[in-house]
Amino acid sequence: MPANQNPIFTLTPHIGWGSVDDNSSATAGPMLTANTAMDGTGYVTPVFTAGSNGSYIQKMIIRPVGTNSSASVLRIFLNNGLTNATQANNVLINEVSLPTATATAVASMTPLEVPLNYAIPAGYVINCTLGTTIQAGVRVCCVAGDY
Repeated sequence: MPANQNPIFTLTPHIGWGSVDDNSSATAGPMLTANTAMDGTGYVTPVFTAGSNGSYIQKMIIRPVGTNSSASVLRIFLNNGLTNATQANNVLINEVSLPTATATAVASMTPLEVPLNYAIPAGYVINCTLGTTIQAGVRVCCVAGDY
């Protein structure tokens, strides 16, 4: 069978954020708790789940929600939609250093943007972990589209 000769575009915008996505009415708090496992097992925060026909995830925006006096690292895992307790279901796709942050009434806290640019199959999940526990936490927003 010949390869697809036509470009494919997403049909529906899909925004996901810490523990929920735009298809859910639940509310998620910021990420605070460390997970020192570097294989995607243990405590993870699901930040995006691909739609029923797959999704294209463009980028991730990470923003501190208050004063974090400790630096950390955010690890980004792609999970195949099965339990993250099985290491073989997860792959580390990126990690980002999170600097300390100080909340103030006169200056903004700079977000970090991580380009992903992945097409992911239906039901796959983007999970995140923190390397160390932080005080106020961070929120993660995924900008994507469903096919």
